[in-house]
Amino acid sequence: MSRPRTSRSRGSRHLHHRVIPLKKIPANRIRLVFYILCLGLFGLFGRVTWLQVLQSPSLQARARSFQTQRTKPLGTRRSIVDRNGRLVALDEERYRLWAHPVYFNFPGDDPQLTRAPIEVARKLSGLIKLPMREIIRRLGDRPSGVNLIEGLDSDSASVIRNLGISGLDLEPYPQRVYPQGNLFANVVGFLNQERVPQAGLELSRNEDLLRNEQTRVLRKGADGTPLPDDLAPGVLFGDDLRLQLTLDARLQELSLRALTDQVRQWNAHKGVAIVMDVHNGELLALASTPTYDSNKYWKYPPARFREWSVQDLIEPGSTFKPINLALALQEGVIKSQSTVEDNGPLQIGGWPIYNHDHQAHGVIDFAKVLQVSSNIGMVKTMNQLKPELYWDWLHRLGLNTSPDTDLPGAVAGQLKSKENFVTHPIEPATAAFGQGFSLTPLKLAQLHALIANGGYLVNPHITRGFPVGELLVPPNSLKRQQLIRSDVTQIVREWMESVVEGGSGVGVKIPGYRIGGKTGTAQKAENGTYKPGSKVCSFVANLPVDDPRYIVLVVVDEPKGGNAYGSTVAVPVAKQIIDGLLVLEKIPPSTSQARLHSSTELGQN
Repeated sequence: MSRPRTSRSRGSRHLHHRVIPLKKIPANRIRLVFYILCLGLFGLFGRVTWLQVLQSPSLQARARSFQTQRTKPLGTRRSIVDRNGRLVALDEERYRLWAHPVYFNFPGDDPQLTRAPIEVARKLSGLIKLPMREIIRRLGDRPSGVNLIEGLDSDSASVIRNLGISGLDLEPYPQRVYPQGNLFANVVGFLNQERVPQAGLELSRNEDLLRNEQTRVLRKGADGTPLPDDLAPGVLFGDDLRLQLTLDARLQELSLRALTDQVRQWNAHKGVAIVMDVHNGELLALASTPTYDSNKYWKYPPARFREWSVQDLIEPGSTFKPINLALALQEGVIKSQSTVEDNGPLQIGGWPIYNHDHQAHGVIDFAKVLQVSSNIGMVKTMNQLKPELYWDWLHRLGLNTSPDTDLPGAVAGQLKSKENFVTHPIEPATAAFGQGFSLTPLKLAQLHALIANGGYLVNPHITRGFPVGELLVPPNSLKRQQLIRSDVTQIVREWMESVVEGGSGVGVKIPGYRIGGKTGTAQKAENGTYKPGSKVCSFVANLPVDDPRYIVLVVVDEPKGGNAYGSTVAVPVAKQIIDGLLVLEKIPPSTSQARLHSSTELGQN
């Protein structure tokens, strides 16, 4: 029994006392491990250095590109409004719809599934102005980059976006819109398809109409939270400035309608109507016809894109006679009670001069000269003014210089050289009744404003500036230059009032209101000669005579018919405009009556 126990005991002792001998590690192996560990540390250090120092800018830029949202400006323009804030031009957001058939996929589809173009066309056909067949035709077999349609409004774009169809992209862009159609096209102009200004204020005030926009750069955190750092100064500034016009859309519409009807009735070439504030030069209306629609400019001939009232020259004819009488009064060659003898045709330098009615009117005062539009009376009157002095006055009035105006394309008038004017007696003689020189209708309006406001030459303009809150930032300071004494202009205004009370301007007479005026019917010159049968009919009015605030000028070019005169063609247009002006500007009736120097006999010029 004891032997087995002895045997187990020996085995246990044998296992317990077993020893594994340690071998000595070679020194070379320890050194090798040490070198490998050092090399790894140096490699890690080098990699960190490479990333943190040499690659830091590029890695940081890549990180910023993921963290940063860039919003490029659309290149929108400032709006244009009339004097009462009615929109004339504005940018509206439109969308282009791009299609990429290779990515067509509906919400809920397997990501690997690609829908057929006909399936997408079926969903779009009721949302855009294209039939399904046309959508399929445009998609064709192109895999990507198909411009399906342009001009989608925000509502349509939102509906398409909500479809969630992969492969459809909406690209926003601004589109210039002109809510008033053709009402202001002659002065505002338009942008072409590339948004390049082509005419009017869009062209001349292009820099002012560009909004102050910057590319917006906004950093976001990992969860998309915007980070308020790295924002450029002014990047969130909202540019809501609007260019305000002096024009009144209501008066502009009334003027254009009346002018268009009359031009059509007389089968005339063109016409213009101007309403001007005589104290500051603001134009309340500048309507010309024929015109065009700025929204559809491509449908009209390019000749209509220019505003002819500031770019085409006319001979003013008898509407210039009040200006000449003011010069004669200013220089003292006539007095307010002076008379002149109209004894019929004259010969000046071998050229015959006669009245429009080929009659002599005898000894008449200057109110009567304007009433009957006596050419003979005007020639004899201005003959008392030395030709050198007369030319100097015409030059001083700016007949041969461009007016200082914000209207684009304004041109200078044409006046014979001083040497020619002085050495040829026929030149001052024809200038006496408004022929032999030329100017623009705008310049003629400026000169009549001078008669109405007491002798000050003000600059006609159609922009008031950029209102900021309740303040107005004007484009230029008001410039006034007095050329003629106020007592002289008062006398001339009373003479012009007699034309309305008992002369060719009686068609604009309104009970209770003092209105002065002068008609004109001038031969039309072309290439240095007068065109037989071609006329320019005009009428200019100032009101109220006792305290003038406005002038109204109507010019109709080449009306057809034997009875075409300023009194029959231009006066009816002016009457409608004046009726509207009195209401819109709330002009009260005059409290006193003018002292007239005229009879009730009508002239026809």
